[in-house]
Parts: sequence; structure tokens; C-alpha cells
Amino acid sequence: MSLLVRTLSATAICVALTVGASAQDIQERTIRWGHLNNTDHPVSMGVQKFAEILLAKSGGKMKVREFAASQLGNELQQQSALRGGTQEMLSASTTSLATVVPEFGLIDFPFLFNTTEQADALATGKFGTAMLDTLPSKGLTGLGYWGLGFRNVTNSTRPIAKLEDFSGLKLRVIPNPVYLESFSAFKANPVPMAFGELYSALETRTVDGQENPYTVILSNKFYEVQKYVSATNHTFTLNIILVSKIFWDKLSPTEQRLMREAYEESRPYQKEQTRLQTEKALAELQAKGMQYNAIAPEETDRMRKAVQPVVDKISANLRAETVKLFNDEVERIRKDVK
Repeated sequence: MSLLVRTLSATAICVALTVGASAQDIQERTIRWGHLNNTDHPVSMGVQKFAEILLAKSGGKMKVREFAASQLGNELQQQSALRGGTQEMLSASTTSLATVVPEFGLIDFPFLFNTTEQADALATGKFGTAMLDTLPSKGLTGLGYWGLGFRNVTNSTRPIAKLEDFSGLKLRVIPNPVYLESFSAFKANPVPMAFGELYSALETRTVDGQENPYTVILSNKFYEVQKYVSATNHTFTLNIILVSKIFWDKLSPTEQRLMREAYEESRPYQKEQTRLQTEKALAELQAKGMQYNAIAPEETDRMRKAVQPVVDKISANLRAETVKLFNDEVERIRKDVK
């Protein structure tokens, strides 16, 4: 046998052994993935793409079962299920994690960025990575982030064109100090409420309005019970892809690698779907009769100044080193990323 043939044969044997070892490291698994959004939302599209990639990479062994539209409860309930090991995955707003790691609340500060690219740079940079590193001690593993778009205010009373237009409006907000205090600074009446209760509250006028990305407003048919949609663009919503640490620790290194690869490979698709669906959603909301208005830059500046005391107050109660990292990253991104 020639040296070339012997070399090729040895290489083939090594490859076969490697493939065999990897296959043995992959078990039959069903991964329950919950989230709040409907199946026509970019989050669901991302889940489906992740599931498709993971299924292929695992040779059909690792299957994702999606539970959309709050089927497994609200974000805090699902987060608790992950920490207890009774649910495997969750895509949730970073806002909901502020209850276990308060510094996640920094991401919710209003008017940080003007573009999706800037928000994406925060998530993928030093600050976003540092926040993922805080999760294992809380019973969670974070694979990374998805972007859901800028949040905008809708209501049934009047357009929001200037700071004073917030005055007196009862607006449903995420039960989170940043949102509660920010909208209080706008002189609105913020009402903390679980997302699953929101449509009914809008329909019965228990609240006048709410704030969410256009895709969420459309997917949940808020246009049926809201007249005005105003481009406040006050915060950019990031979803974090969470895995139960109890489940994660049961996975082999090969399975963990495949999970991370499925996230990385699904991320560009989910980002593009968010962009496309955001543009489509705003057009559809207007076509369905919602009255849309932009906000002049000088009015955005007034809103930013109105909430600065809230930013300063909340920052003072968080870990100083994390706040510094966050502020340094925000300053760098505003300068370097368009």
C-alpha cells in the first residue's frame, strides 16, 4: 500500500471515529421553548429557524417544541420554570431579567440610540457579553440576544407629538422600575400589567394605551382598540435567548456546541425578519386605520431631558463598575456606529 493510500485511509478512519463520537454525544431531546409572541412575529420566526438548524445539526435528535403566545405563562413565570428545570428555553425581554440581575435594567434607559445597528452593537459588545456572564449563578444560561425593534406608544385618546401630550394618559408598561419611573417623568400614569392582560385592558379602556414595537402592536391586533400610534422610539427592545442551566448542564459538550451554533446561525435571519416585519407592520397599522405621527427631534430632546433624573437615580443604585462599562459602551457606540 502506498504512503498516499495509507495516509488517506488513516484520515478517513479518524474522520469516521470523530463523527461516531459526536453522534454518541447527541441524545434524543425535546426542548420546550416558550415566549410571549404570536407565531407571525419575528421572535417565532427566529425560534423556527433555530429549531430547523438544530434538528439538522443533531441528525434529527434535538427537537425544539415551540410554545408561543404565553402558553407557558408570563415571562417571570417561564423564567422561574427555567431556573427550576421544568422548562428548557425561553426568549424573553431583557427587562424581565432585571428582577434577578438589576443591571439588565440599564438596557431599558430611554433614548439611548437612534438606530438598530447601535442597539445591536451594545448587545454584541463588552456590556452585552458581561451581562450574559451574570446568568449562570442565577440558574440560567444566555446564548445571546435578538433585536425586536424600537418601542412606540399607542393610545385611544390623542397623538403623542410633544412631551405634554403624555400628561394624564394611563399607559400600560412592563412591571419594571425604569418604565414606571420614566413614564411618570413624562407625567403619564404608568400602569404595570402582564402582557397577556393588555388587549382586554385596552378594549375596556382600563388603560388608554401602551408601548411596544410595531410588530407586537400588529400581531396582537391592538389596532382594533387603539386609534393613535406615535413614533416615540423611546427604547430598543432586546430579547435574550435563555436556557435552563439545569438542562444546559445535562448536555454533552457536543450538544452545547450545536446549541450555540444554532443560535449564531439563526441570528442574522431573525434580525432580517425583524427589519422586514417592522417596515411591513407600520404600513399595515396605517392601512388598518391607525393614525400615525412622527416626533420632531427637538421634542425627542425634551423627552430625553425629562427622564435624565430617572436615569441618574437608577444608575446610582446599581453596581458602579457595570454602570461605567455600560456608559463607556454607549458613548463609544454613539461615536462609532451609525
